Amino acid sequence: MGTALEAFAREELKRAGLFRKESDYGGMLGAATMRLIKVFSKEGHSGYSAGMAISLFEKLARYLPITPLTGDDDEWNEVAQGVFQNRRCSRVFKEAGSAYDIEGIVFREANGDRYTSGESRVSVTFPYDAASI
Repeated sequence: MGTALEAFAREELKRAGLFRKESDYGGMLGAATMRLIKVFSKEGHSGYSAGMAISLFEKLARYLPITPLTGDDDEWNEVAQGVFQNRRCSRVFKEAGSAYDIEGIVFREANGDRYTSGESRVSVTFPYDAASI
């Protein structure tokens, strides 16, 4: 039978055509989303806790840290001679003692498309909340 949320999600995904074989990923995106909705709906969240859980899940699913980066030595992997990449947030690098976020500025086109470029780099000081961008 399912919950009201499941019924709503199924109808919206159906309207968007995301269960059809000719849709993105051969209909698998709709099915995968429904599996997530089913798990979420069984958790029994109220409106407030639902928002918190969604926000936390989204950050983690995007490989974003949920606490600020510290800049401590154990957060870094050397990826090239003298170039270090943050283990907790792959878009943050450090070289010659200076840290930077290669996606610190995200540009938006008039049509809503988003992109980054060489001009996206911003300096980072620690603690750094990478998930706030």
